[in-house]
Amino acid sequence: MKYLHTMVRVKDIDASMDFYCKHLGLEEQRRVDVEQGRFTLVFLGAKGNADSQVELTYSWDGDTLGEGSRNFGHLAYAVPNIYEACQRLMDGGVTINRPPRDGYMAFVRSPDNISIELLQQGEALAPQEPWASMENEGEW
Repeated sequence: MKYLHTMVRVKDIDASMDFYCKHLGLEEQRRVDVEQGRFTLVFLGAKGNADSQVELTYSWDGDTLGEGSRNFGHLAYAVPNIYEACQRLMDGGVTINRPPRDGYMAFVRSPDNISIELLQQGEALAPQEPWASMENEGEW
């Protein structure tokens, strides 16, 4: 058995592409527009790891999305430097819901409230400011 992808429904494809590609750093692998069903599928993968994909599903006529992200769980990505990744996201206007106080784990949310876990590759980094004293913000 081989893992293929995780599908998440999105309300605004442009805002989602901005978050997942520009801020999180994923790359579009392929896109499928299904006129008959009036939806678009966009498959995104991390650089160097295109086999582990996220499928964004966008309904052209709009979807009413609830707060199902807590039932869904989260997407998780390893990053080479948790502090640099969180700073880049914060500089891009993304809220760091659970800062990497421990030098190892952080959480952010997509525009559709999907929880994204960021984990430090390898061993945790030494705690450092401003992260060590930063409080949680919102749900994660």
